[in-house]
Amino acid sequence: MNDTPGWASPGSAPSDGHESGTSGPAEPAARPDTAQPAQQPENNPQDADSKWSQEQPPPGQWSAPTGPAAPGEAPPPPPPGSGWGTQPPAGPPGGYSPPPGWGGPPPAAKPGVIPLRPLGVGEILDGAVSTMRTYWRTVLGISLTVAVVTEVLVILLQGFVLNDSAGTEALNDPSASADELTRALGETMLGTTVVFLISLIGTVAATALLTAVTSRAVLGRPVTTGEAWRDARPQVPKLFGLIFLLLLITFGVLAVGALPGILVAAAGSNGGGIALAILGILGAGVVALWLMIRFSLASPALMLEKQSIVKSMSRSTKLVRGSWWRVLGIQLLAGIIANIVAAIVVIPFTFLAAALSGEGVGGFVNGSTGDLGWTFLIISGIGSVIGSMITFPITAGVTVLLYIDQRIRREALDLELARAAGVQDHGTRPTPGS
Repeated sequence: MNDTPGWASPGSAPSDGHESGTSGPAEPAARPDTAQPAQQPENNPQDADSKWSQEQPPPGQWSAPTGPAAPGEAPPPPPPGSGWGTQPPAGPPGGYSPPPGWGGPPPAAKPGVIPLRPLGVGEILDGAVSTMRTYWRTVLGISLTVAVVTEVLVILLQGFVLNDSAGTEALNDPSASADELTRALGETMLGTTVVFLISLIGTVAATALLTAVTSRAVLGRPVTTGEAWRDARPQVPKLFGLIFLLLLITFGVLAVGALPGILVAAAGSNGGGIALAILGILGAGVVALWLMIRFSLASPALMLEKQSIVKSMSRSTKLVRGSWWRVLGIQLLAGIIANIVAAIVVIPFTFLAAALSGEGVGGFVNGSTGDLGWTFLIISGIGSVIGSMITFPITAGVTVLLYIDQRIRREALDLELARAAGVQDHGTRPTPGS
């Protein structure tokens, strides 16, 4: 079986694997209503019994009209799968139990963490958590490794490079000059940007590896960290390019929205320019959010379908079309849940770090974090690592399962997944009366 069914060839048709005109059971050699009794004399009383009545009984009460059989010859069996010639199973007293093929579709197969059918919101969230719980060694191993490496880089950067407390004091000093405030604000923004980029790199790496794990978990197949890395490694450079391109689009849209206000402010109208810039940023923020949701499924499309950056963005746009609000709601709900759980872990570590270093919790609450030192960075970093171990699997798992759900709804991907998982007769429906 293929471990990545349908990823490299998106858009499998619901009729894959079935020839036209062969979905139902084969017709008998001679239909009962056209078969002529052999050597029947005219005006034989049995002739009327060998023909069907024009007023047929309900389907559940039909029996196979076979006509008179030759002496010593067994009557032919009824057509397969039609339900004729057998009594329906006994139902409740006074009730009617339909024959096979009339009781509705069978339950969806579930070879892995999700059922192979269109998913609800709760099933997507449960699938992400089930992946983390079922394959916890691989999932937590990947999340822990990426989180530790990322946090060590952040701690070293903050401890050796971004440890200038003068900037923080200048921002908290009402009597600081404009030059001091500008310099402190620039240093703070630079430090924040560098930390954000390091965290982004860690997030991209975790997403790439966890995408491979989640796609196997859908089929019920385990995967090791080494296998996930070998599967994801060829696409990791493209994934970095995709993430940075999306960031560039976001900042570009915001800059275009703020540009008119900046130009008006530069012309001398400070109050009107600031107000116009704020309105422009708000409007551009709405446009940027709309674009980011449209491109939110580009990452799993790139990793699983082995697409290029541009084609993965186009795939995401097609999958999200008509479901923008649903995708936004699920992604937003998953982000809120993941961050709430992470905050429950991170906040106690942050206050513990503040209490054991520097000016204590009071200094931390008042914003005097310049002298907290290595103790604060290390203890709070431990909390961040534990929080990342929770947020990485949930956010990555929800994105991948949402991508799979949209392909099931639009492209019948569940048929490909069922075949890859070895599920028999998935997607087939008995034809009533065939």
